[in-house]
Amino acid sequence: MFFRGINKISVDAKGRFLLPKQRRERLEASGVSTVVVTADPSRCLLIYPMNEWQKFEAQIVALPNAHPAARQYQRLYLGYATEIEFDSSGRLLLTSELRDYAGLGRKAAVLGQGNKLELWDLDQFDEQSEKWTDDLNALPPGEVPEFIQNLTI
Repeated sequence: MFFRGINKISVDAKGRFLLPKQRRERLEASGVSTVVVTADPSRCLLIYPMNEWQKFEAQIVALPNAHPAARQYQRLYLGYATEIEFDSSGRLLLTSELRDYAGLGRKAAVLGQGNKLELWDLDQFDEQSEKWTDDLNALPPGEVPEFIQNLTI
């Protein structure tokens, strides 16, 4: 399963939202009825199909939890991880903790990121996407990592 693209969506007052139809159908076709939603350091939420979450979770759990940075990642990703089932209308209901962490308002953006989706408050996403573009354009050629330089567009 692979996710790409951006969709603008609405989040109701209870924290429910409907994934765009093509994303929902892709999950359903793969037999996914439960996703895991967790916090990301960027202040967005990550939405993983269960099988992808299990792969990521195994990596996070395997980190040496005596290392302070590893513990912080474990606290964030595992601490906020919440299994959420689609309701009968195909909506997902976010906990208030997840909504508060990401500062989600009534308008949001769903951004495909390969094996997962990102969920952003729309205003925050607009701000960040401008910053990402500015940061990329301001990067001196000598500071572009080799693995990015080798991309062909």
